[in-house]
Amino acid sequence: MKRALITGVTGQDGSYLAEFLLSKDYEVFGLRRRTSTPNYENVYSIKDRIHWISGDLTDLASLIEAVRIADPDEVYNLGAQSFVAASWPQPLLTSQITAVSVTNMLEAVKIVKPTARFYQASSSEMFGKVVETPQRETTPFYPRSPYGVAKVYGHWITVNYRESFDMFACSGILFNHESPRRGLEFVTRKVTDAVARIKHGLQSELRMGNLDSLRDWGFAGDYVKAMWLMLQQEEPDDYVISTGEMHTVRELLQVAFSYAGLDYEQYVVIDPEFVRPAEVDLLLGDSSKAQTKLDWKLEVGFHELIHMMVDEDMKRVAAEIRYHDAFILVN
Repeated sequence: MKRALITGVTGQDGSYLAEFLLSKDYEVFGLRRRTSTPNYENVYSIKDRIHWISGDLTDLASLIEAVRIADPDEVYNLGAQSFVAASWPQPLLTSQITAVSVTNMLEAVKIVKPTARFYQASSSEMFGKVVETPQRETTPFYPRSPYGVAKVYGHWITVNYRESFDMFACSGILFNHESPRRGLEFVTRKVTDAVARIKHGLQSELRMGNLDSLRDWGFAGDYVKAMWLMLQQEEPDDYVISTGEMHTVRELLQVAFSYAGLDYEQYVVIDPEFVRPAEVDLLLGDSSKAQTKLDWKLEVGFHELIHMMVDEDMKRVAAEIRYHDAFILVN
């Protein structure tokens, strides 16, 4: 039985990855921060099948202890401050958690279990103000946010440890990947949650920023399989993971609202507050290397993804209403 250590296991990607690895009979260890109220929502159904280890990505000593306890064959470093918009008001926090912590994790692996295979979650935000389209593994980086800059550091320190210490260390340059487990602050989930609330009469408008930004959106459940495939190869390498299709935020709105029988133009309000200080106009990935070398395949398309997210938010909001009504009735 293989053993895997996942940082960020309670997040969107970590939860899908944990489920996937458990389906392959892995023993899964999850790093969790020491908090008074841990959030297990995304991993509730598998919570008791994960071995939990307390630790902090900014604390090397705790990571060394985590690697010692887990004794992993594979390490998936998914933990980060992952909300791009939050990286401008919190650049130092983003640098510590999203950049320097990658060195902490690599160093812990190098000290305790240098034979473990290491995956680093890189990001399409590293391409930022793109210098070529589509973006591939050889495309130069031009990040446009503190988050993007931090991810570039994490990417290159992973390459450096691979080349300096002969570690099996890979980076997956994942383009935007979404699901019903995505946080409400992210634009796709912000939209599908608003659709559900507007449909149920709980919300009257949706405030948005730039509707013309172009993104390459895929399903997180498909992308975690690519992470695993990277660590099953004979040699470590870096891979772009993407759909190869671009859609505007406006199209996202059209698909989500029309699926619920609504016209987005009646509800969307443009708010300058949601316009980024430095915009990334378009991201489009070329994942042909991953498709060829990893035999990785997409299974969920854009429309199917957005419909899935709307369906789940509709169910969740309806359940919230029932719970609220029952509470009022009892009290």
